[in-house]
Amino acid sequence: MRAERLVVSGGATLRGAVQVSGAKNAALPAMAASLLSAEPCVLENVPDIVDVGLMARILETLGTRVERLGPTTLRLQTEEVTSTAAPNDLVVNQRASFLVTGALLGRCGRAACAPPGGDVIGQRPIDLHLSGFRSLGAEVERRGARISVQAPGGLRGSRILLDYPSVLGTQNLMLAAVLAEGTTTIINAASEPEIVCLAEMLRRMGAKIEGAGTQVIRIQGVERLSGTTQTIIPDRIEAGTFAIAAAITGGDVEICGAEPRHMEALICKLQEVGAQVEEREGAVRVRRTGPMRAVSVQAVPYPGLATDLQAPMAALLTQATGVSFVHERVFDNRLLYVGELRKLGAEVVSAGTTAVISGPTPLVGATVRALDIRSGAALVLAALVAQGTTEIYEVDHLARGYEEMDVKLRALGASVYREQAS
Repeated sequence: MRAERLVVSGGATLRGAVQVSGAKNAALPAMAASLLSAEPCVLENVPDIVDVGLMARILETLGTRVERLGPTTLRLQTEEVTSTAAPNDLVVNQRASFLVTGALLGRCGRAACAPPGGDVIGQRPIDLHLSGFRSLGAEVERRGARISVQAPGGLRGSRILLDYPSVLGTQNLMLAAVLAEGTTTIINAASEPEIVCLAEMLRRMGAKIEGAGTQVIRIQGVERLSGTTQTIIPDRIEAGTFAIAAAITGGDVEICGAEPRHMEALICKLQEVGAQVEEREGAVRVRRTGPMRAVSVQAVPYPGLATDLQAPMAALLTQATGVSFVHERVFDNRLLYVGELRKLGAEVVSAGTTAVISGPTPLVGATVRALDIRSGAALVLAALVAQGTTEIYEVDHLARGYEEMDVKLRALGASVYREQAS
């Protein structure tokens, strides 16, 4: 397959309505959770993106039958687990693939998986996952590029303290603990909406879980889980990206299908820079008519501003008056996009995990690269207000996390087209 690029002509003011897809970061854990039951699990509101397709391929190698019942509905059933070893060549391409480890460990008592891959945005240590598995009674062994986990005596509930509220770590331990004997308590657990969505699905399957959405989650193990139907929550990162797109272009966009409660930190920052935000059930409207003010932004665990919106916010702040500071508190290498923004004329420098942005700066179209999913989104946002044409290469990253981003932007009036790269 030939590589593609996005060609963006700047200057359009975005107006209209856009429909948000289901959350990638909720759909992938839900797909992994289907391994815990021999009965079918139906997932609704699943985004049609590359990462979902990749997770489906991984599950199929483990014995899962994956069927698409409609544009946004998947049916998954693993009557028998045919392999407890996830294929290295697939899992290294996606961070969430490591979640099959907890699910396989819970159902089969053993699993083997390579360390998670995905975007190169800094260290993603899995020590939290492995120490948690050990606390549940599992034995962990590293064999070259593969990690083997097994519990010959079965998993037993335990108190687990996470040194950091890792989303994937919390989800992996939830998947392992629901079928463990006794009670598991996860202390300093992540509280993101995606954690709550996974807990809801597991409870529908028969799990006993309390405290999801707080820093302490308690799980009483059960003997078996059944199938279920689960609706995936709206993608708060996609919703946030379109909210920022409305603000950066001085537009007026209604984001349909969004959940305002999941976007409170972003909404506060958008209002602080000078945008108007209206919230109602199932939608958020963002407008901007005046200049924007510089602000300080910190990407921190939920309910703070999501790290996945840090790069898009940096693009926005290139158009704000004054000096803005963007601090990344989750990943240690997530400011690589700064060099790409500078190619467009942005006055931004990075120092450690902080970006210092001076604005407003007139941006000019250039040739740039999407280094990961969210930095790619940031470049699209910057290109929307750049004079002339911007060519963004390596846009396969965007397809991993955004469903038809170019199509949705065009419906709002933007000039964004996907072309074959030469």
